[in-house]
Amino acid sequence: MKRIAYSALVLIIIGAIVFFGVIPQRFDATHNVVLAHEPYVVSDAARVLHATIPVADLHSDMLLWRRDPAKRQKRGHTDLPRLREGGFALQIFTAVTKTPRGINLDENSADSDGLTVLMVAQRWPLRVWGSIYERAVFQASRLDVLEKRAGEDFIFAKNKADLQSALDRGVLAGVYGIEGAHPLEGDLGNIDRLYDAGLRVMGLQHFFDNALGGSLHGISGEGLTQFGRDAVDKAVAKDMIIDVAHSSEAVVRDVLARTGKPVIVSHTGIKGHCDSPRNISDALMKQIADAGGLVGVGFWEGAICDPTLDSIASAIVYAVDLLGAEHVALGSDFDGTVTAPFDASELAALTQALIDVGLDDKTIRAVMGENAIRYFLENLPAE
Repeated sequence: MKRIAYSALVLIIIGAIVFFGVIPQRFDATHNVVLAHEPYVVSDAARVLHATIPVADLHSDMLLWRRDPAKRQKRGHTDLPRLREGGFALQIFTAVTKTPRGINLDENSADSDGLTVLMVAQRWPLRVWGSIYERAVFQASRLDVLEKRAGEDFIFAKNKADLQSALDRGVLAGVYGIEGAHPLEGDLGNIDRLYDAGLRVMGLQHFFDNALGGSLHGISGEGLTQFGRDAVDKAVAKDMIIDVAHSSEAVVRDVLARTGKPVIVSHTGIKGHCDSPRNISDALMKQIADAGGLVGVGFWEGAICDPTLDSIASAIVYAVDLLGAEHVALGSDFDGTVTAPFDASELAALTQALIDVGLDDKTIRAVMGENAIRYFLENLPAE
């Protein structure tokens, strides 16, 4: 009996080591992939131009993963050292708080959650296991920790002054958002609480319909619910930025009709360039731009059909032609369980690709960062 008990204990210990120590890293490494490639050839002219660009990106899911963002990592797409090397001045860090099992671009129900096991395996605090709201608060706290650990190299930006200070000092500013507003858990008071935790970009939906309305990948296809209308009104009154990435086209139209403030589509492709269920119609995208909005072009297959430098560059050209250069930005979806042709340290290769397709320096600077920085300086809270 002692031998059996000892053997069982050994198996439990081995299982725990694998579950907590191996599986999270393996899952991260196999779902946030950088395609194998030879070093990209970047001309001196492209390097000089890139060095003058305050790079900005509207969407990274780095906060989901149990890695130390203050140190350079061997897996995934982003961390503070790689963002520095890529010339980033502004990164929007967005919290993923629920994903349905069997996630796909066409149709998902809200009756399952594939994140709980990952959170347990990554040893996230017990309070987040059963609370979507607490998952959002916890991920915001990771930016507080990063700001403390990074010293003078990172600012958790909550207002215009924070962002301007980071730009003046030449350090990275991070703005916090949520991917889908299900962390509100039906309580408008959670907008205030999440605002106090640092939330400034409120995505309305993710891969499933929620209490605010329909998802582009949900079942109903419906617009804003009454709760959704109330939530948008309250968020806008607090100078939060509304992100309609993943929202149904009906939700997008309702939001545009409801608020005079410009919205963002943080990470997407353009339907006329890549006919994917991930992308809303060109006509609706044009309405977003005409209302002063900003569209972040993604780097992954579901958005641009082919995750290559050439495809990203051609998607940006298409977006510039459709929307106007001042409404186009980067929306990488780095660390969002996607495969990308490069990581954050290699953004100069995209500058080279945009030169190669004939964009002028002014347009490249705008798309690679200046548009997003202008937008956030105009739309973040004053204090």
